[in-house]
Amino acid sequence: MLCKVFLVEDEIVTREGIRDSIDWEGAGLRLCGEAPDGELALSMVEAEIPDILITDIKMPFMDGLELSRIVRARLPQTRIVILSGHDEFRYAQQAIQLGVTDYLLKPVGAQELLDVLTRIRSQIDDERRQQERLQTLQQQVKENAGVLRQQFLLDLVT
Repeated sequence: MLCKVFLVEDEIVTREGIRDSIDWEGAGLRLCGEAPDGELALSMVEAEIPDILITDIKMPFMDGLELSRIVRARLPQTRIVILSGHDEFRYAQQAIQLGVTDYLLKPVGAQELLDVLTRIRSQIDDERRQQERLQTLQQQVKENAGVLRQQFLLDLVT
């Protein structure tokens, strides 16, 4: 299953560069949407429910930190990658407090971003497999509850 990625970047050249330089399907990813600012992105992100949100930190209308704060509250399973042209500790500190998955400084190379996205996708895949195993085990317990109860009662009697 492909991981859905949403991209928010106000610089059109950067947004198009990211969009066009990554082999999304080859990496097990699908670019499900893009927007030039956080305000436009928010409703689209809520509709798409991406696995990964890539957002610039400084944008007009709603910056990446505010978008991250809202997405973290409404879609806690969505991983967030912040792109920043600012090598300032306070931005990184705020991002960490928001629980973002990664913080990359611009200009970010396609391979560097792809490596981060691949690592996150691998984590998501692992979590999905664990969830599937848990659901399978829960279903097996549910299906065998009667037999287990009967065996327990027999063990009590004998």
